[in-house]
Amino acid sequence: MTDCLGISLDRDGALLRLSLNRPKANIVDAEMIAALDTALGDLVDLRDLKAVLLSAEGPHFSFGASVEEHLPQSCAAMLKALHALVRRMLTYPVPVLVAIQGQCLGGGLEVAMAGHHLFARADANLGQPEMMLGVFAPAASVLMPERVGQARAEDLLYSGRSVSGRDALAMGLVDDVADDPVAAALTYFDTHLAGKSASSLRMAVRAARAGFTAKIIARLDEVEALYLNELMSTRDAKEGLNAFIAKRPAKWENA
Repeated sequence: MTDCLGISLDRDGALLRLSLNRPKANIVDAEMIAALDTALGDLVDLRDLKAVLLSAEGPHFSFGASVEEHLPQSCAAMLKALHALVRRMLTYPVPVLVAIQGQCLGGGLEVAMAGHHLFARADANLGQPEMMLGVFAPAASVLMPERVGQARAEDLLYSGRSVSGRDALAMGLVDDVADDPVAAALTYFDTHLAGKSASSLRMAVRAARAGFTAKIIARLDEVEALYLNELMSTRDAKEGLNAFIAKRPAKWENA
C-alpha cells in the first residue's frame, strides 16, 4: 500500500489487485501515475501472475487528471508520465481488468481504456470533458476510436459529453456492466483465466496485441507532440485551464 494506491496479491499470487485510494475524486495526478507505474513494473515478472485488477476506493473511479498539472509549466512532465503508464498497460503481459463505478472522466478514463477488459456499473458516468477546458484528450484520441469506432469517438471527444455505463456497453466503450464491477471482474478471472497456464497466457496476450499496441503507441507519440508543441502554445488552451482553476467561465478568443 502506498498513500494513494492499494496494492495486494490475490488468488495465490495469480491476481495483482491495484486500487486507486484517494476517494472521493481519485485524481490521477503525478503521484498516482508514479504509484501505478511502479507497482505494475515491480510485479510484472511474478511467475504465477495471470491478470491485474484495477479498481478504486469510494463512490467514484476517478474525476480525472490534475488540472493544475496541465498548466504549461508542468504539463510536459505530467503528460509524458501518463503516456508512459498507458504504454505499460497496453503492453502488459497479462490481461488488465478494470472495474469502474461512479465518475470515470478525463485522465481516469484514459487509464481505464488502456486496460484490456472493462467492467462498469450501469449508472457509472464515463467521458472526456477536456474540450470544456479548451484542450483535448491525447491518449483518448487514440484509444477511444479503437473501442467505439471513429464516429462515436469523435462525438465524445469533441462534445465533451459523458455517457452512462449502460450506454458505454452498447457502444463498446466498456465490455461488461454489473451492479458490482469488482465482483464481476473477479468472477471473470475465476471462470476464464485462473485455470490457464500463466506462461501460455502471456504468449497469447503477446500474440493477440502486438499489432494493436504498436499502432496505438505510434499514434500516441504523434498526439503528445501535437498537444505539447501546438495546443499549449495557444491562448485559449491556457485560458480554459486557468478559468477552470479560478472557477470562472472561460473567455475564448479562438486563438
